[in-house]
Amino acid sequence: MDMVEKLHVVFDQMPYRDSISYNTLIAYFANNGNSGKALRVLMRMQEEGFQPTHHSYVNALQACSQLLDLRHGKQIHGKIVVTKLGENTFVRNAVTDMYARCGDIDRARWLFDRMINKNVVSWNLMISGYVKLGKPDECIHLFDEMQLSTLKPDLVTFSNVLNAYFQCGRVADARNIFSKLPKIDEICWTTMIVGYAQNGRDEDSLMLFGDMLRRNVKLDNYTISSVISSCAKLASLHHGQVVHGKVILVGIENDMLVLSALVDMYSKCGVTLDAWVVFETMPIKNIITWNAMILGYAQNGQVPEALALYERMQQENFKPDNITFVAVLSACINANMVKEGQKYFDAISEQGMTPTLDHYACMVTLIGRSGRIDKAVDLIQGMPHKPNCRIWSTLLSVCAKTDLKSAELAANYLFEFEPHNAGPYIMLSNLYAACGRWKDVAVVRSLMKEKSAKKFAAYSWVEVGNEVHRFVSEDHSHLEAGKIYGELNRLISILQNIGYNPDINIVLHNVGEEEKFRSISYHSEKLALAFSLIRKPNGIEPIRIIKNIRVCDDCHVFMKFASITIGRPIIMRDSNRFHHFFDGKCSCKDNW
Repeated sequence: MDMVEKLHVVFDQMPYRDSISYNTLIAYFANNGNSGKALRVLMRMQEEGFQPTHHSYVNALQACSQLLDLRHGKQIHGKIVVTKLGENTFVRNAVTDMYARCGDIDRARWLFDRMINKNVVSWNLMISGYVKLGKPDECIHLFDEMQLSTLKPDLVTFSNVLNAYFQCGRVADARNIFSKLPKIDEICWTTMIVGYAQNGRDEDSLMLFGDMLRRNVKLDNYTISSVISSCAKLASLHHGQVVHGKVILVGIENDMLVLSALVDMYSKCGVTLDAWVVFETMPIKNIITWNAMILGYAQNGQVPEALALYERMQQENFKPDNITFVAVLSACINANMVKEGQKYFDAISEQGMTPTLDHYACMVTLIGRSGRIDKAVDLIQGMPHKPNCRIWSTLLSVCAKTDLKSAELAANYLFEFEPHNAGPYIMLSNLYAACGRWKDVAVVRSLMKEKSAKKFAAYSWVEVGNEVHRFVSEDHSHLEAGKIYGELNRLISILQNIGYNPDINIVLHNVGEEEKFRSISYHSEKLALAFSLIRKPNGIEPIRIIKNIRVCDDCHVFMKFASITIGRPIIMRDSNRFHHFFDGKCSCKDNW
């Protein structure tokens, strides 16, 4: 018999019950995840002739909020009005909070504006309601109003406002408020760390986490899992290992959220063995963990391991979800397994699910890369969903110069849907350039300029000496640029002597051969490799390079030759997958 049942038995056996005993039971249920029972006890209280007090209603409203039960909440509000308890600030706060949490934010604001004796809790509930419903601008406006009142914001207020600023992308404003707080609790620290991570400021997230550690702020699983996610995005293995150590020190090494994040982090750092150790030692696994490990194997080119783990997952009675099938289909893409991919795609429907646009995008990639662009187009046209930008972008990315008609079809949809996204213009322009159709290249480039579509910078980064160093193509901004170019030119010369020949044909610009050679030789990933070799010329650890777009054909060949000369593994993560280069070979088997 659990605690809830025992409490019910004791309550039923009481020879005399009063409002206090009823209120105690309602409060216990409302505060311990038994909201339905709390509301039933309130009904029983009234049926037995007891008049609910403001404590009864406040806890019952809390139960309605947890259940998102606006209908019962309105009924309780009506009774509060009839019994004239609504002027009590404690009660009115609860009513306002119930409406906000149940999604009727306008009614909540109407009640809030008519409150005579607002307190800090009143303001916090309303501000929090706006944040939770994704209305950060309203939250910030209300915060400005609060500052004009006689009440001072507390840490709860500030944590919600920080969250609102991050939702708006106003990172500098959030940092400004945070830096001025006289006292900071762990909630504000966590809000800042998570906010940085959600806005692509993962390095700032890690730096702030370091400050948090130095000040001995209490860590929780949510904070740590967010930091681990930042380590994963940056592929910062060193920082990830440090955080893993903290996980053990603070005693949350069995937390599901943290362990799933660790599996993902080690996978995205290219260390699937460590991810597997974490996965295997987990006391309890859930679908998120299984998905992280399967996807980790798939992205790192360990396709048999990914598919075997999928089969084991089913044997252990875990039902796959949509993300599972994305992971499995990704594995098939990375091994060019068209037949097997079709089997897994068909299994989605067999499992009682409907394939999503993500699944169709995987199949378009798989079929398109096999050279059957016509089949990929047929698949798109036969989908039960309306194709979105990802579908058309996927089709465009797999088209070769022999598939210009399909490429133009996809590009025209993308020009309409995303006129300011430079990607489709560049992909179509490159296809025209590969065919020598320079007039069409000029037309596309002109259209791109007309639509003000801006190309985002391609860059690579490496972590050396616990610091992240970024490079762009032909980058001379680094403090050690002279040494980097000297090392890279030395390496290019060595590799040319053992068979490497820079592929200037992939430079799709109508320029001379010398300029093409310079353009292809100083791509960002090559600069990152040269920098790593300068800093650690005699190292034995793998060199880890991250690139934000797909690695080009020439750099891929270059890294294979480099792995022979330097005698060290090179692990590169691009926008498609991982490449483990060693002894002149790549784990992707030249399929990416």
